Amino acid sequence: MKLLVIGNGGREHALVWKLAQSKDVDHIYVAPGNGGTAVEDKCQNIDIKSDDIQALLSFALEKKIDFTVVGPEIPLSEGIADLFIEAGLKIFAPVKAAAHMEASKAFAKEIMAASGVPTAKYRRFTDAELAKQWVTSQNVPIVVKADGLAAGKGVTVAQTHAEAIKAINEALVDRIFGDSGGTVVIEEFLAGEEMSYLVITDGETIIPLASAQDHKAVFDGDKGANTGGMGAYSPAPVISGEQYDKLVDLVARPIVEELKKRGISYKGILYAGLMVSTDGFGGLPNIKVLEYNCRFGDPETQVILPRMKSDLLPILMATSQGKLNECQIEWNEDPSVSVVMASGGYPGDYRKGIEINGIAEADAVEGVKVFHAGTSAKEGKIYTAGGRVLNVTAFGSTLKEAISKAYKGVACISFDEMHYRKDIGHKALKRNS
Repeated sequence: MKLLVIGNGGREHALVWKLAQSKDVDHIYVAPGNGGTAVEDKCQNIDIKSDDIQALLSFALEKKIDFTVVGPEIPLSEGIADLFIEAGLKIFAPVKAAAHMEASKAFAKEIMAASGVPTAKYRRFTDAELAKQWVTSQNVPIVVKADGLAAGKGVTVAQTHAEAIKAINEALVDRIFGDSGGTVVIEEFLAGEEMSYLVITDGETIIPLASAQDHKAVFDGDKGANTGGMGAYSPAPVISGEQYDKLVDLVARPIVEELKKRGISYKGILYAGLMVSTDGFGGLPNIKVLEYNCRFGDPETQVILPRMKSDLLPILMATSQGKLNECQIEWNEDPSVSVVMASGGYPGDYRKGIEINGIAEADAVEGVKVFHAGTSAKEGKIYTAGGRVLNVTAFGSTLKEAISKAYKGVACISFDEMHYRKDIGHKALKRNS
């Protein structure tokens, strides 16, 4: 089979790495890919941007692509699934109406309220002055979110009213997020521990994936600005066993059913960002949904897929065909950890085009796989091309061993101004101790 994988980050490298292991895959085109996908087995980068959905459609038709897998959120929000399906092509991606769960935080809140999914209290605003008047009457901390897609950077946890007003001005007045900031959602602050919960669904059957925990803050100890994610580990012990099994009926099935009532069949990955606190109810910890995403998480994918023993391709194909009930997913019990190596200054301004050394040495460490995120390849060398540059991922028989291997891999790699957190997975170590 010939596949097309759309995207250029660490998530997409992990996807093509896993898909290439399928005996049914002959060739994978990656649009546009990165320095890692350029040399991955069976893979070939093509120079088409992930948001150029018309060019991607033309390419898929020309090359007679058998199946397409979409990584990032922007082509989903632009309706790439609808476009490909209308052209008679098979694709793993929710349709545009379903992807609105991620493209609009206000819409997601509406669906959560209608379906009874627990979430933070909120208000939505398009008028900056009204938003500022209201926010000053609320307690802090308080959360200000740009309604639309903002590459993981549209959320401000304001510790003071002044910070909240600044975030409102940036979104509604300065429009630093463009149209994505034309509406803001302002929520009560939820304390606790975050967890990523991903399921795969064909609109009827829902199968949970392995649990994972992301690290959003840029600095150790969860300090500093929010990023797209500075590392992850799987499984996430904050919820496990029977409690984890109950999550599907708490935060996934109600959403799928509510969308179905509105004529929207959800086929793809549904990702719930959860806040877990210690006061429990009904046998579960107190859980509230922070947000929904409509695709594989990044960097969660980089720790979830290495733990998947099953062939990924037939699972994705069955999802798109409404036959997920015919599938089961087997998992490796060993934990995995991924450390993001980022450019200096990220998530703010950073330089590109810096040569990276030591990737081969890191890959040679037993149990380590380096997934490329923001990289490019030129004349046999790898250079930085983004804020999050590499995902150094490792397996271990214990979480402590996986963390040790990941940082052993990190120690092999160098590039000017590189930055990474040194405490990825430490929350889980404390919980397990």
